[in-house]
Amino acid sequence: MALTAEHIDPPAASPTVAGDPRSIRLAELLGALSHALDLTEGQPEGHCIRCCWIGMQVADALDLSADERADLYFTLLLKDLGCSSNAARICELYRTDDLAFKRNFKVIGAATHHKLEFVARNTGVSDNTIRRMKTIASVIAQSSALATELIQTRCTRGADIARMMRFSDAVAAGIASLDEHWNGAGQPEGRHGSAIPLYSRIALMAQVTDVFTMQSGADAAAAELESRAGNWFDPDLVPLFCEVIRQPDFTASLQSDTLEHRVLSRSPAQATIEVDEQYLDEISHAFSRVIDAKSPFTYGHSERVAEYTDMICAQLGHDRAHRRWMMRAGLLHDIGKLGVSNTILDKPDKLTDEEFEIMKSHPVLGHAVLRRVSVFEDVAEVAAAHHERLDGRGYPYGLSADQLSMDMRILTVADIFDALTADRPYRAAMPLEKAFAIMDDMTGTAIDDVAYQALKDAIAASQWPARGNSRHDPVN
Repeated sequence: MALTAEHIDPPAASPTVAGDPRSIRLAELLGALSHALDLTEGQPEGHCIRCCWIGMQVADALDLSADERADLYFTLLLKDLGCSSNAARICELYRTDDLAFKRNFKVIGAATHHKLEFVARNTGVSDNTIRRMKTIASVIAQSSALATELIQTRCTRGADIARMMRFSDAVAAGIASLDEHWNGAGQPEGRHGSAIPLYSRIALMAQVTDVFTMQSGADAAAAELESRAGNWFDPDLVPLFCEVIRQPDFTASLQSDTLEHRVLSRSPAQATIEVDEQYLDEISHAFSRVIDAKSPFTYGHSERVAEYTDMICAQLGHDRAHRRWMMRAGLLHDIGKLGVSNTILDKPDKLTDEEFEIMKSHPVLGHAVLRRVSVFEDVAEVAAAHHERLDGRGYPYGLSADQLSMDMRILTVADIFDALTADRPYRAAMPLEKAFAIMDDMTGTAIDDVAYQALKDAIAASQWPARGNSRHDPVN
């Protein structure tokens, strides 16, 4: 069901963050993460959940300890943690939509001619013939180096984020080696055979199984695994996967509406974890790393918005607990951009009406992710409103002033200020005076004058600019 304004709670003070630890089920966090990662991989919703279900059925046939099964479970659900980090580079190199590219890439065959056909079909699709041929030739000439670059960026970033979220080194290693192949021809390190972590081997096969089943059916998935046994895949694991795939109810179970519930009801996800304020901060920062890695123009944006939000709140006299809560809203406000192609996020020209409609969906997508985690439900309401305006002409819901809480107004001011004072695809960062001149004209119609004046006062008293205020900061 599409979200409407009725799904946004009426304005109210945000909850004061308690000092005592709270408990949540790990399933809440994993469900939200897997949903977000599906967005940025261009896969049908539930891809990570389906991969986990497939991989854990194979695990039933292996003699794994309880700890090993838990680590495999987390690897399967979080295998795509670093996937946003190569999106912009894919668009730049292949001159194509990163979401479609990633979706199509997962169904190419192992043979060289399949890869060449993929490049020809998915490179420079909107360019004229001459430019397209030049781009294709460049990609083919650099294919090995490009593959290493793109996969290493993704795998390294994913492993780092897993560690930030306090998952084990075994889970991080499983994510880091996801794209290694049994014959040593994979990336990023060219690991061979049993030198590839078992969790990585299972996760890659589960991924291929899901993608081929969803596109071409279970028989096609089994045939694909068997054709790659001994080159891409561990030949001892292939029969175990094929036994699972050829079960009569495999496809129906994979597409069942109850699958997510069944996966997240498994014992690893049912563990109740204590989440103190430090852990909530770490989780928020980890999410923001996934978000801001999507585009060089948004690198550091979430952290800066969080910083400006805190400056406004401090100027208005909010207590430390509330400021900490609002910083999390700043860190998480743009998580829905994971579902927007970099051809739109990084476009140097004005967006078309169709592209702008897609861009306007990102607060809704973000709300859908954050509301899955009980400790972020209130954050979700504030984050979803960061493009709303006092005059009701904002998006995605067209909320008006009486529907916008002070927290929503503060976040909007912080977001607009960073958008003006940081580099964007279509212009360089504005000097402070010009940014303030534009925002002066927005007060009372788009932005709240109290929150805006607090920002100006805080900036005047600070060592502005905030750290990382350039798209040229490294993203790797």
